[in-house]
Amino acid sequence: MRKIVVLDGYTLNPGDISWDAFSELGELIVHDRTDPQLVAERMGDAEIVLTNKTVISSSDLEQAKKLEYIGILATGLNIVDLPAAKSNNVVVTNVPSYGPEAVSQYAIALLLEIASQVGLHSRAVLNGAWQTQEDFAFTLSPLIELNGKNCGIIGLGAIGGQTARVVQALGMKVYAHTVDPDPALESDSLRFVDLPTLYANADVIFLHCPLTAENAHFINRESISQMRDGVIIINNARGGLIQENDLAEALNSGKVYAAGVDVVSSEPISPDNPLLKAKNIFITPHISWAAKETRTRLMQMAADNLKAFLNGKDLNKVN
Repeated sequence: MRKIVVLDGYTLNPGDISWDAFSELGELIVHDRTDPQLVAERMGDAEIVLTNKTVISSSDLEQAKKLEYIGILATGLNIVDLPAAKSNNVVVTNVPSYGPEAVSQYAIALLLEIASQVGLHSRAVLNGAWQTQEDFAFTLSPLIELNGKNCGIIGLGAIGGQTARVVQALGMKVYAHTVDPDPALESDSLRFVDLPTLYANADVIFLHCPLTAENAHFINRESISQMRDGVIIINNARGGLIQENDLAEALNSGKVYAAGVDVVSSEPISPDNPLLKAKNIFITPHISWAAKETRTRLMQMAADNLKAFLNGKDLNKVN
């Protein structure tokens, strides 16, 4: 029976879903978290290793003499040295497209929180502010009607496409920029444009693109200067897409009205991250993907990847 080691199981499963799909496939050992210096030791004599965000380096791979397979419990690939894995004959798989609906929903939630300020006003009422008002209603922050606004979406894959459908239902016009535009999707409320056109027209910009060497920090002082005054920026893709000092500067000056981010450049967030002290910023701890339904789906898809490997087949192999 093969030994299966999970390096960082807590984020995927804090206790509300089951590891049974994996325990049926081998001797399962689950670690909630693994410090970098313990990775090689915990991989030890395991044939199979599962990781979410714990980095597996070339040095770790060299020491894992029995390792045959690494299952990434996520979509991103940057946590495993893929060339080193290949040279050591270790198969690596990931889990693509396990939660586009949930991630899009969360992006919309960030926008709605900025536009409608539900949390701010609910906290005020619960703290007694409404009881002392002379009028039947009060506002603590401007509220924004999204109908009729222009929405820029950078990346129109599964997540971006879902966001496009939702914002069109809210009455917004979509300016989309993507590497492989599908003309069949164009309509009176959606058209494909280049980035300068998107920047010039969008009242709200969603980032739904992967992070690559080519687009790292592409939201920066220069690109922001091309945007409309008072633009809203939403990012729950990858923190490295944004130059955070430049975004903080734009928020503090009012060039960017507000930003909602579920990801930052270094996670957990660093105490000196400039966004923490920026005006009108909404930051959440990388949880767009974390609905129970989504995590359950991810767990099953990761187990299916491993089951296929054990049966001599490739499923979502990335190296």
